[in-house]
Amino acid sequence: MDLKNRSLISITDFSKEEILHILDLAEDFERDQRQQILNTHVVASLFFEPSTRTRLSFESAVQYLGGSIIGFASADTSSVKKGESLKDTILTVSNYSDLIVMRNPLDGSARYASEVSPVPIINAGDGANQHPTQCLLDLYSIRKTQGTLENINIVMVGDLKYGRTVHSLVQALSLFNATFHFVSPDSLKMPSSVKTWVKNAKLEYHQYTDLMEAIPIADILYMTRVQGERFPDPLEYERVKNAYILDNSMLAKSKENMKVLHPLPRVNEINVDVDSNNKAYYFQQAKNGVYVRQALIAAILGLK
Repeated sequence: MDLKNRSLISITDFSKEEILHILDLAEDFERDQRQQILNTHVVASLFFEPSTRTRLSFESAVQYLGGSIIGFASADTSSVKKGESLKDTILTVSNYSDLIVMRNPLDGSARYASEVSPVPIINAGDGANQHPTQCLLDLYSIRKTQGTLENINIVMVGDLKYGRTVHSLVQALSLFNATFHFVSPDSLKMPSSVKTWVKNAKLEYHQYTDLMEAIPIADILYMTRVQGERFPDPLEYERVKNAYILDNSMLAKSKENMKVLHPLPRVNEINVDVDSNNKAYYFQQAKNGVYVRQALIAAILGLK
């Protein structure tokens, strides 16, 4: 399957077959991570917004593959601080690299970058819009723990309005006949556009405000952080920031093979007493991100 020179801006840019191809490649990298296939390539990492896992796992992926990585971890250390446009930054950095990984706080910025860039762009998160590589590692984690992506009951909890990870994941799991259970305060409900996506796929979704009502149903319990940086009204954030806090006792009636995922960072929405439960999978989930991003880079550069 040829993904060479393809950008990944939204998870919908890839077909079901292409998604599964990336997951299969990721399995290969999990078995043999240090494949020196990138030693003549340069990847640029442009992070206009803070990141730990996404940025470092991309950098780790490039280095495990033997490649070189350039870039910045903050817009404050780039010429953006001087007023340089996104277009000029992309056109400049494309002269120095074979592939650009970009995170930007503006919705739609990654799509725009892909339209002006002569090299492929991987969206590492654009505002509250999309986070397709997180979606791929979530799919990899679900398939690894459940043995399949088909017919999953997934419970998504917390900030469903601004959470780009859940928006991408709903779109992807709609390809696999999932049933969706959305748990949130009324002010943070899943956007109507995402729910329409589920309806158009002729799938079911259910909405809750009570987390305990949904836990026994879950094959996957996907917790999210309420993202204070996305709220236009700080008072509204204060009202909902502690709406859902998962602790170990709440998992007593969950399915035996249920796993708790979280895109991280967590604040206090998962109590630390859950960490020792074998249903907690979020740190392994983060590790899976390296394998998935290795697979994606290798595929887009035509090396796999």
